[in-house]
Amino acid sequence: MVKKSLEQIQQEARESVPYLGSDEDASNLKNANFPPERASSIAASAQPEVKPWVHFVAGGAGGMAGAIVTCPFDVVKTRLQSDVFQNVYKFTSVSPNNSSNFIASGARHFRETFGIISNVYRQEGFRSLFKGLGPNLVGVIPARSINFFTYGTTKQIYSRAFNNGEEAPWIHLISAATAGWATSTATNPIWLIKTRLQLDKAGQTKQYKGSWDCLRHILQREGFFGLYKGLSASYLGSVEGILQWLLYEQMKQVIKMRSIEKFGHISEGEKSKSEKIKEWCQRSGSAGLAKFMASIVTYPHEVVRTRLRQAPLEDGKLKYTGLLQSFRVIIKEEGLVSMYSGLTPHLLRTVPNSIIMFGTWELIIKLLSNV
Repeated sequence: MVKKSLEQIQQEARESVPYLGSDEDASNLKNANFPPERASSIAASAQPEVKPWVHFVAGGAGGMAGAIVTCPFDVVKTRLQSDVFQNVYKFTSVSPNNSSNFIASGARHFRETFGIISNVYRQEGFRSLFKGLGPNLVGVIPARSINFFTYGTTKQIYSRAFNNGEEAPWIHLISAATAGWATSTATNPIWLIKTRLQLDKAGQTKQYKGSWDCLRHILQREGFFGLYKGLSASYLGSVEGILQWLLYEQMKQVIKMRSIEKFGHISEGEKSKSEKIKEWCQRSGSAGLAKFMASIVTYPHEVVRTRLRQAPLEDGKLKYTGLLQSFRVIIKEEGLVSMYSGLTPHLLRTVPNSIIMFGTWELIIKLLSNV
């Protein structure tokens, strides 16, 4: 047996120090000073686990913050999606010659959106800009809590069960799908009430006194299953959430790898405050960009869902009775372009909403992870 000198033993001890630490350090490898060739692969796969209740609380807080800030755009979007307000908000400035000019068309829609907000404010009062905010918050807080909780939890479960504990795009896909379906099923009645209230005109034609009155009317006239109108379109709309999560995770991974290339494999605590803020802004911006791209692809389901949630006609009959029937009727009567009615206020609402929501979610996760 070869005897080692005292100098050799000391050298080996010094080399082994980075691999030693407390149970917490060893579990997430955050203080391990691995060689550069191993740092990238470890950083890509090592993800510190977040407690499920943290996802639940952070998701609800993020959703609430985004909903309050962007509620006026939600009111405009819902009204433009409905055929009830088609004639009210029809602008004479629209012409076929302008439709091909994307920039001019986008600028016109931008002006019209704020014009509608101004009209609602003048004709119905400031509070009308926040119509449906009550059920919106009642819906957003549990919806975002359920969505973030289900996504975060199932991502960990699926990774352990099917991919040796490592994340992958297909893991993100099935986790996002599970979260979308669970959220849609649990919260559809709330969104139905919110839509009815936002479509309720002020003045003599006002039907509902508030959320509870709207709920009572629906149960009396349409029955319990009337609360689940538009659910099929919501399931279809879960594709938007799936795309958003996939794009967000991929963008976040790019930001992370760039950080590793710049700083090496160091813990967050060793970065300067300005670098932390910069990366947080990049991740929040990625959430907004992911939402923008996903919304463009999947927007028609939003119009169909709103039509399905409209109140019955005066004779009690329903104009829109199902997913495919709604698509056929809308395209036949109003043309294919009507499937993108309200897209501008939708983007003006959802993009900043996603930035605020995901940014708040990340901040609260960091605050509560050590609790």
